Amino acid sequence: MMRILFPAILAALAVYPFVGTSYVPLLTIVFAKALPVLGIILLLQAGQVSFGHALFFAVGAYTMGFVLRDVGAVDLVLLLPLATLAAGVAGLAVGVFVVRYRYIFFAMLNLAFSMVLYSLLEKFFHITGGTDGLRVARPTVLGLAMDRAEFELVLYGVSLALLAAALAAVHRLLDSPIGHTLKAIKTNETRVEYLGVSPRRTLLAFYVISAMLAGLGGALVAVFQGLATPDYAYWTRSGEMVFVAILGGAGNVLGALVGSFAFEFIRSFAAAYVGDYWQMTLGVVLLVIILFQPDGLIGLVQRLGRRPGRGRAGAAGERGRSERNAMERV
Repeated sequence: MMRILFPAILAALAVYPFVGTSYVPLLTIVFAKALPVLGIILLLQAGQVSFGHALFFAVGAYTMGFVLRDVGAVDLVLLLPLATLAAGVAGLAVGVFVVRYRYIFFAMLNLAFSMVLYSLLEKFFHITGGTDGLRVARPTVLGLAMDRAEFELVLYGVSLALLAAALAAVHRLLDSPIGHTLKAIKTNETRVEYLGVSPRRTLLAFYVISAMLAGLGGALVAVFQGLATPDYAYWTRSGEMVFVAILGGAGNVLGALVGSFAFEFIRSFAAAYVGDYWQMTLGVVLLVIILFQPDGLIGLVQRLGRRPGRGRAGAAGERGRSERNAMERV
């Protein structure tokens, strides 16, 4: 079903700007924020959750701001790879330390590193702009200077294309031998070591990839909003990423898009209709998902599309077989 659903969703999103533009800004944010969520989902395959990936989100955003401020007019085509690379370098530096630990220690160390960056961004006012943030100028696109409306449409297309490529690449990566090794780390890390594979190096490689995805998402959000603030590195931003991953479904890469879409639209409409209670609305939605649909929204879509007669036993059997296959392929 997902082979049909994924192209259909992408085709509909690609056509949307030709039909209407009222939701183009919101959808651009959805695409950009789905990238760091995809990085979180990548780590969850190994049973590890990061409450500090906002660090790399902020690195990508501030890289855009610093380059455009200090270097001058730089094209978007060069800026995005540069921001992604900067986040990857930061991910390697942090990952060398955090991949030694597992579970709550892994999560809290990531959180600690993120809060250190948040403090630095806030205190070094003359460099980062402090709490006022750092202005991110509008870059050129293939040498062309655009007005705001044109730039938003281009950024919409760029964000969608990058997200589609990331989803396809991560899906293929997880279905490769090294991807099955990552899943095997969650199932039985000791057995992976006995097979001669280093769980620490495997997790570090995927940690760097997840950091690059977060940095790319931060760069897109910063250039779209024209501002990078210390809040990009705050722990609530990391918590939001984990929230969206659970909401969309951590068992499928498409959950990053579905979860980000649901989160942003629920927040947007809840803020419009219930005001200050939008956070409570999101909390209720997450509780319902955890209690009644632990596989997330994408799991609900899969269950509705599953052919009759398979039921829960068939789904459980499939999950069991997939885990055994992951260990065998390692």
